[in-house]
Amino acid sequence: MIENWLLWLILAGIFAIGEIFTTGFFLSWFAVGSALACITAYLGFSPAWQWGIFLVSASILVIMSRRFADRFTKQQPPGVGADRYVGKTGVVLVRVDNISNEGMVRIGKEEWRADSETGEIIPEGTEVHAVRLDGTHLVVAPIKEDE
Repeated sequence: MIENWLLWLILAGIFAIGEIFTTGFFLSWFAVGSALACITAYLGFSPAWQWGIFLVSASILVIMSRRFADRFTKQQPPGVGADRYVGKTGVVLVRVDNISNEGMVRIGKEEWRADSETGEIIPEGTEVHAVRLDGTHLVVAPIKEDE
């Protein structure tokens, strides 16, 4: 039968590898907890102590890292970066046609690749408003005469 410390070591490795494929430092704390439980098992402590060390250490590290991240991570306010164009009006420079992947609009001094929100072709010179950002394209809708 495989030793407990080896199981904890394998689990620590799985968490460490999983961390590589995720964002943030969430799984890394479980890897640290597993490594501490591995040491506890190697020293001959009971499974209850091993689980206790794992759960307590991983929990404390997760809680502390969330507080640290929340304190030092600045949330980007809405309307910053490319999102600032959402809701703005502009004019079509090159007809917007989703099927042929054409479309260019100008909003302020910026020119953007554009897609039609409804899929309809929007002719050159039409006033539009930006509905949302989809990758590097603005999704636009024509401004109706009654708006």
